[in-house]
Amino acid sequence: MAVEFEQKDKYGIDDLISIVTLLRAPGGCPWDRAQTHTSIKKNFIEETYEVIEAINQKNTPGLKEELGDVLLQIALHCEMESEQGNFDFDDVCNDICQKLIIRHPHVFGDVNADNVDDALSNWEAVKLKTKGMNKLSQSLSAIPVELPALMRAQKVQEKASKAGFDWKDSEGAFSKIYEEINELNIAIDRDNSPDIEEEFGDLLFSCVNVSRFIGVDSEDALKNATDKFIRRFNVVEQLAEEKGISMKDASLEELDLLWNKAKENKAD
Repeated sequence: MAVEFEQKDKYGIDDLISIVTLLRAPGGCPWDRAQTHTSIKKNFIEETYEVIEAINQKNTPGLKEELGDVLLQIALHCEMESEQGNFDFDDVCNDICQKLIIRHPHVFGDVNADNVDDALSNWEAVKLKTKGMNKLSQSLSAIPVELPALMRAQKVQEKASKAGFDWKDSEGAFSKIYEEINELNIAIDRDNSPDIEEEFGDLLFSCVNVSRFIGVDSEDALKNATDKFIRRFNVVEQLAEEKGISMKDASLEELDLLWNKAKENKAD
């Protein structure tokens, strides 16, 4: 038997919350009722990345749809807590409204901010104060460990830089890369697996440092490099097929020639 619900031509946020409540209620959907914060946390991540994909593809209809999927995740998590009497969707809205007002003293208060840097400085200052942080190390530790590693590294470095802990220019950051490469080679020569992993991590961290100085987002740069590799590999595979070459049996020289041909591809 269908639950009682008013069908409409146009729905709003209150309708979404009502639908989610009905889905989780007895007589609703068995799958929705069975979910917990933990069971659907990966769904939240996937939906968020699909929003990013729609943005990157400039897909406006797709963006609208994916934002709805993210909003559904938020509504589900709020409903789970509402069932326990902890908080509901309105409480979440209230808290974010209060946060926005408090962290924008240059808009809702008497603090001045004439540019983007001033606005960000105000935001960070209020954030540290409201969270009771009096040491920079606390703000570094507060950066979520669940972030993609390159993104987290860049955020940590940016916060450390604001405190004055940084290279004066890109030359120092570049020199650190060569230092880390040398240390990695030493660890490899010694066949010391823990040291190899540590030095390789240091090398990646140093590369992120350089990305900041040259104005590149390290996460985006690696994503684009990976996408480029896939495109070129597809061309290599196509060329190999046209020439009757087995990629598994081909020599490194043959594959290198095909790769160079793929690099010349105008579409890349």
